[in-house]
Amino acid sequence: MVMVSSHKQQELLACFVGLTGMKNIGNSCYMNAALQALSNCPPLTQYFLDCAGLVRTDKKPALCKSYQKLITELWHKKRPSYVVPTTLSHGIKLLNPMFRGYAQQDTQEFLRCLMDQLHEELKEPLTECGGSISSESSDGEERLDGERSSAEDDFLSCDSGSNSDRGEAGIGGGETPVPDERDCIGMTGDHPIEISEKERLKEKRVSGSPLRGTSRDVDEDADVDTAVPGRAEEEEVVEEDSRRQENNREIEANNISQPNNEVTVPRPHSTPCSPVRNLQELHSKLSSAPLRSSPLRSSYPFKKAQLVLASKKKKQSHYRSVISDIFDGSILSLVQCLTCDRVSTTVETFQDLSLPIPGKEDLAKLHSSIHQNLPVKTSVCAETYGSQGWLTFIVDSIRRFVVSCIPSWFWGPMVTLEDCLAAFFAADELKGDNMYSCERCKKLRNGVKYCKVLRLPEILCIHLKRFRHEVMYSFKISSHVSFPLEGLDMRPFLAKDSPSQVTTYDLLSVICHHGTAGSGHYIAYCQNVINGQWYEFDDQYVTEVHETVVQNAEAYVLFYRKSSEESVRERQKVVALASAKEPSLLQFYISREWLNKFNTFTEPGPIANHTFLCHHGGIPPNKYHYIDDLVVIVPQNVWEYLYNSFGGGPAVNHLYVCAICQVEIEALAKRRKTEIDTFIKLNKEFQAEEAPSVILCISMQWFREWESFVKGKDNEPPGPIDNSKIGVMKGGHVQLKQGADYGQISEETWQYLLGIYGGGPEIAVRQTVVPADPDGERKIEAETRAL
Repeated sequence: MVMVSSHKQQELLACFVGLTGMKNIGNSCYMNAALQALSNCPPLTQYFLDCAGLVRTDKKPALCKSYQKLITELWHKKRPSYVVPTTLSHGIKLLNPMFRGYAQQDTQEFLRCLMDQLHEELKEPLTECGGSISSESSDGEERLDGERSSAEDDFLSCDSGSNSDRGEAGIGGGETPVPDERDCIGMTGDHPIEISEKERLKEKRVSGSPLRGTSRDVDEDADVDTAVPGRAEEEEVVEEDSRRQENNREIEANNISQPNNEVTVPRPHSTPCSPVRNLQELHSKLSSAPLRSSPLRSSYPFKKAQLVLASKKKKQSHYRSVISDIFDGSILSLVQCLTCDRVSTTVETFQDLSLPIPGKEDLAKLHSSIHQNLPVKTSVCAETYGSQGWLTFIVDSIRRFVVSCIPSWFWGPMVTLEDCLAAFFAADELKGDNMYSCERCKKLRNGVKYCKVLRLPEILCIHLKRFRHEVMYSFKISSHVSFPLEGLDMRPFLAKDSPSQVTTYDLLSVICHHGTAGSGHYIAYCQNVINGQWYEFDDQYVTEVHETVVQNAEAYVLFYRKSSEESVRERQKVVALASAKEPSLLQFYISREWLNKFNTFTEPGPIANHTFLCHHGGIPPNKYHYIDDLVVIVPQNVWEYLYNSFGGGPAVNHLYVCAICQVEIEALAKRRKTEIDTFIKLNKEFQAEEAPSVILCISMQWFREWESFVKGKDNEPPGPIDNSKIGVMKGGHVQLKQGADYGQISEETWQYLLGIYGGGPEIAVRQTVVPADPDGERKIEAETRAL
């Protein structure tokens, strides 16, 4: 590959946007490669270009504004040959001290930190009018039945970034850059935007049958509940150890199976099973299992107070952002106890999949298990050597270190990305040091764990675990992993009840690491969405490369995008309708954010006009002054086509400020002012007391939530006062726990807050003051004089 000069290269690439390099500001190649890979993800980049008015936040360090500024510079038509990402780098260093200084860092850690913060700054609460809040859209995870032991966490190595309003920016003004990747109605007007070269080629290859709905025919019957009514009571009887071990050996030897394209729980032949027809039935059956009673016998009033507080706690809010819309998927994980056959189900959100790279031995086991339908889990962990001793562990570590220094073509077969996915989703036997904590048996048991993808993200981020950190050393797995540029099929790893209809992905960008575990250099290969060509981004240098160079790259992080010819056809139909300019009596307002999804997503979902409407159907007063940034006007024929195709809504023909919300905002402001003024007054009186007889304690965790509410930082009021974490039962009374995080308030302040929010329990620090005895003082004085 011939490197051209910077000046000549700028002339060659001047006709295309998005081909701007980034200057290395001191071992920052890990950041530059990650930013270039994200920049070439059209759904995210198009959001920050076309929906700039939605990028509003009052949270520091306002990383979304820095990222928006960087994207604007990278995709500007009058861009320089390279930019310097100083502002964004400074914001990341403020967030995470790990990135301070000039040491080389991991690009995957940077990606997670960046996307977590972008989600935190851009997140908005999900409302009822926006659809039912399911477990898939919730932050974190939902435990549907039972508890997961800490050992199980090692199996599911996917990481969630879903936790956690937007400065001023114009749309369509001046030199606003727009990557011409879409075939759709324009976001800044009624003019259609040209289709990309890649989508033109795809349209030529359209066969005629749509892709939607095809994934529903894959599985026939997946989830099985092997829990038998009444079995829990039978298992409470103490069994002999020999009988239990014999039973376990029979189950493990004869009855472990997992079809390749189904989430199926293995069924021992000695236990009758009831098939479950859908996921909801499995969840309902699991939730009806008997609850384990608490073995602790504490004082009833204190325990009752804790239960009441738990039932009255503030409702958990669910949030979404452009980051979660694009990158978040969900995994369905099932664990079966091999003793009582109880099935535990968990739905977890992931932002990227961290896949192991199977070695020669692991690859052979994996291929063998695929043919024989036996559970297997690749990769070696320290728990494996618990029964073999440390000597075996050290010898094997030395062997793997030597193997890692030998070229992969010398010692091992070629590994594909599908092999890594199969290794990740393979069944895992939970035994030995990795036993499963069964809720029904109430002890550690042998188990089998399966997981499948429940919902596929729009952009699938895959992280290959190339770096291993052992006790004595760290090394890098340099094995070549073959990956497809087009047509990555995730259907074999999909759960039966998955709502995802498009299961094929095309590669957008790949981040590569050259070097060792101690040092190296990051570059990125990205496909330009305008001309469909591949480019190498090496800090400030951008060079066109052939796709064979990309295929031979040592991939570390890959970004795949859903691919569907039907979405291309739908955009073309909308463009044709908008270009027809048929006269219509009505004009409709549609969410600019949803229209961006339609332009860039293969599955945009129902029309979501609730992003600019309140639950009363009007415009919230705090959004009315920038409503033009939130909506786009479309003609009647376009609205009817979109509504008939995707559903959702509601239809909006007139924009008005919601009077009900205005009254609620004024009442909320009055309530906040009354509460904070009353607290300040009572606290001043408390501070003026020289020796208060009673001092009450309040949990600082609850107080901080209340303070955020009355100061306007949080729109939701806190739940009931919860002092259960700072109290402990002693002698039948609730006393202050040693080292608890609490604050001291007066009895009047406690009664005021308790009257508004309720809760408890009351924890007092009492000062007993003994009054002076005048007769005793005279007696002591007389005795002193006599002496």
